[in-house]
Amino acid sequence: MPSVTVKDVNQQDFVKALSAFLKKSGKLKVPDWVDTVKLARHKELAPCDDNWFYTRAASTARHLYLRGGVGVGAMIKIYGGRQRNGVCPAHFSVGSRNVARKVLQALEGLKMVEKDPNGGRRLTPQGQRDLDRIAGQVASANKKQRSLQSAA
Repeated sequence: MPSVTVKDVNQQDFVKALSAFLKKSGKLKVPDWVDTVKLARHKELAPCDDNWFYTRAASTARHLYLRGGVGVGAMIKIYGGRQRNGVCPAHFSVGSRNVARKVLQALEGLKMVEKDPNGGRRLTPQGQRDLDRIAGQVASANKKQRSLQSAA
């Protein structure tokens, strides 16, 4: 059977599975301020999901899998969005630099991410193995679910 990579599975299912894995492992260092912080300047409220830090860490790990050598500056652009200025035209606004930095530092603490000598961060071989293993679990769960739906 050919091996399954992160690129082969649905990204939403993968991020949910990886965030559940990170939460269940209990090794991810979550800052104390996660319940009171906004994720960007253009946001009005803090996130509704209590587990948003795990989801952001999973999304960041997936992005580093697809494209390594990405630093904090690139992450704030990825998680940026449109800032509405009332009657004035809307403009792009970047995400929170502190959140991006803390997520990358937490992933470094798990030995999933390391600093790239050319700048930014990249996935370690151990992190890539973990992500591929979780992608295989997601693929097998999706395959099992499709076979049950076709049988019914």
